[in-house]
Amino acid sequence: MRKAFVAVAAVVMLAVVVQFFLAASGAFDSAPTDEAFRPHRALGYITVLLAVVLTIVAAVTRMPGRLIGLSGLVAGLCVLQPVIAIVARAFGDTGDTTAAGQFVFGLHALNGLIMMNVLRTILNEGREQTATVAPTRARSVAG
Repeated sequence: MRKAFVAVAAVVMLAVVVQFFLAASGAFDSAPTDEAFRPHRALGYITVLLAVVLTIVAAVTRMPGRLIGLSGLVAGLCVLQPVIAIVARAFGDTGDTTAAGQFVFGLHALNGLIMMNVLRTILNEGREQTATVAPTRARSVAG
């Protein structure tokens, strides 16, 4: 069952990696901004859902508290992503890009890198958990 946790964590990591690809594709697309970032935005919402599923799977499979907490952290960081984007857009709501808006939007990418690092930790520690064999009780034979 713990292998399911590692599998879900790997899917979330893959989703985050694809997010970077989609963001770069959107940034260099000739289409209007909203249209260019639509796949990035859609996968972002799916990633939030996957991160919540990861946290639930961590709890159900009785992973150590640290891994449950880190999984919850990933879910929280995923929720933070659209908030950062909204705040960044609020700085430039006049149609002009401001330095403050660009700085805040840069936090969007940094948050994505933090998510990748946390997921790397989750994957490493999750694999260690699946590799450890639960101790078996020796049966005593009454003779």
